Amino acid sequence: MMKTMETSYQQFTEEHDESEDTPQGLGTRIQVVPESGKSARWNHVEDLDSFFTHIYRYHQKHGFKCILLQEVLELVQFIFILLLSTFMLNCVDYQILFRNNETDHTASQRKIALSDAILPMDQCVANVSAIWWVVTFMSIVFWLIQCVRVVYHAFQYWNIKAFFNSALKIHDSELDNITWHEVQKRIREVQNEQQMCIHKTDLTELDIYHRILRFKNYMVAMVNKSLLPVHFNIPMVGPVIYFSHGLKFNINFILFWGPWSPFENWNLKDDYKKGNKKHEMANRLSTIITYCSLLNLALLPFILLWQILYSFFNYTETIKREPSFMGSRCWSLYARMYLRHFNELDHELNARLNRAYRPASKYMNIFTSPVMTIIAKNVVFVAGSMLAVLLALTVYDEDVLTVDHVLTAITVLGAIIAGFRVFIPDENLVWCPENLMTAILAQVHYLPDNWRGNAHTSRVRNELSQLFQYKATYLLGELLSPVITPFILFFYLRPKALDIVDFLRHFTVQVQGVGDVCSFAQMDVHRHGNPTWHAKKSLPPCVNQYNQAEDGKTELSLIHFTLTNPDWQPPTEAETFVSKVRSARKEETVTPAMQLIINDNSLSSLGVGLSEMLMMRQGPSSSSVGPLSPISNIQIPTSRAEGPAHNPQFSCLEPTLGTSMMAEGDPLTDMSLSTLYLHEVHHRQMRRQGYPDRSVWSHGQSSLRTQERTPLIPRQS
Repeated sequence: MMKTMETSYQQFTEEHDESEDTPQGLGTRIQVVPESGKSARWNHVEDLDSFFTHIYRYHQKHGFKCILLQEVLELVQFIFILLLSTFMLNCVDYQILFRNNETDHTASQRKIALSDAILPMDQCVANVSAIWWVVTFMSIVFWLIQCVRVVYHAFQYWNIKAFFNSALKIHDSELDNITWHEVQKRIREVQNEQQMCIHKTDLTELDIYHRILRFKNYMVAMVNKSLLPVHFNIPMVGPVIYFSHGLKFNINFILFWGPWSPFENWNLKDDYKKGNKKHEMANRLSTIITYCSLLNLALLPFILLWQILYSFFNYTETIKREPSFMGSRCWSLYARMYLRHFNELDHELNARLNRAYRPASKYMNIFTSPVMTIIAKNVVFVAGSMLAVLLALTVYDEDVLTVDHVLTAITVLGAIIAGFRVFIPDENLVWCPENLMTAILAQVHYLPDNWRGNAHTSRVRNELSQLFQYKATYLLGELLSPVITPFILFFYLRPKALDIVDFLRHFTVQVQGVGDVCSFAQMDVHRHGNPTWHAKKSLPPCVNQYNQAEDGKTELSLIHFTLTNPDWQPPTEAETFVSKVRSARKEETVTPAMQLIINDNSLSSLGVGLSEMLMMRQGPSSSSVGPLSPISNIQIPTSRAEGPAHNPQFSCLEPTLGTSMMAEGDPLTDMSLSTLYLHEVHHRQMRRQGYPDRSVWSHGQSSLRTQERTPLIPRQS
């Protein structure tokens, strides 16, 4: 069951990936200088942001054929949904299909063919309403625009294909066997030979990440500094965090790549950098947000209709085949921003969240409501009894299926049983909330401080559900997005225009050969570090609280980036901090329980759980069918989704509990242990300074976050 949920989650995240944050329509302009007898050269690429972004997507999406096939089939899918919707609404006579007009008993026994219920073409066209003609016309216009976009992308990715084949010496058939780390290494070698970037000789890994994640880093920083997203306090429900793909698309359009956005040619406009013009720029940004909210409101009926149709056609079969789909969970869009490191690519984030899915699901499942369990068991019993009777009747005489609504009753009863079984706990569940929370933290890296020691409470469980929500809740939020987004833009984002302008002005720096980037993405522990996340007084105590990243984002992002890119040469201060963390971490006492939790999480993709690991430690028992492999022989290969490691393969565990159970050089282990160590350091510092534990999710109330972080972007003159 857990394996099915993990597979379902991975498919779900693939359908809702974040690879379209920057529109591909912002083209890659390449000056290709052919030389006789030599392959084409890529010197002086004018738009390296788009170029590197397309290279990354080309690698992650398996090459030219897969990209083009996917985009063409999306066009076909759009037309199919439009035609099917038109046909079902206007071309089917439901009175005949449902036999509503037949009163004669003999006539009612006559078998109806599907062709009898399909109307002639002329009558079908006559039934189309004026509103549907408008919807069809707008859909066709949108489809034609998408066609032009697909053709344009075909030329773009053909150039990228030539770059992979000629410059990087990588053919499409080899993409699945080459990690992004290797691709990035070859890009840097090509830069040394052909000077794609003319502003600097050598490209570092951080330069490439900056260009691919330029705007995503801004989004992560705004979430980290509490500018986004929206917090609601709904009666009878409690605090709710709302952040949908539609809202995110509008924010990206307004702030980053729209025609009137603060950015132009991948640089922040000069007027936004001047303090004496911040009010003027805030008024301009407020006007842009107002127009966007009004445009969303005008397009609301069409967007909402498309959302409903797409969701219906996309998920109905899945729900029918697997009714428990809506009761499974996924990481919310807010979680993907809150848990994301600075300079973390999509596949790196997905790999982390996939590893955290299993312990997070186990944690959420151990909380059961006795009342709901009793109700669910009785509902399952009643529905199961009725279903058993209907199935027995159909076995006795298959004509029972021809009785009105019998098949519908069987389907509905099956769905009810599958749905209510979600609320019935597994009788073999073990109550270990703190261990599971530690396992979650080891992979997601960011959790509120006040969850520590409170993992057994329903409050923490409810707060985690904001990050790890039911798919039904996720889909409901996306369906309501066309209705909610215009009001959030106007009533929530528009009043924050000055805060946003101040944020962009204060936290934008220019990097040679890259342009303007979010200063937090530089991972400068001296400027943006938080003293409570340092074991020793490596930072001055009077660090500007307004400049520091919260939740240890700078420190953890720096460690993650150095482990993901082992060849990167960090600045002196950054290298010193990472070295101190590694050396101090080795001196800390890591309990066997904590090591087993991390190991269990790392091996979950192999189907090896904590109990299996303990059996491996103890050796084969007399009841075993055959001998178990020693734990030291278990190997995890480095996949293209996981990123680089120091070695192609690494041993997960060592044979004795007395030493480190993970192999040295394993970046996943190093990151997990560093995360747990830094959270322990932070917890000690906070206790030493006497900060109380309060909820960080109660919007508008005093909390630990108000103690630790600055109010929303103070308006400095």
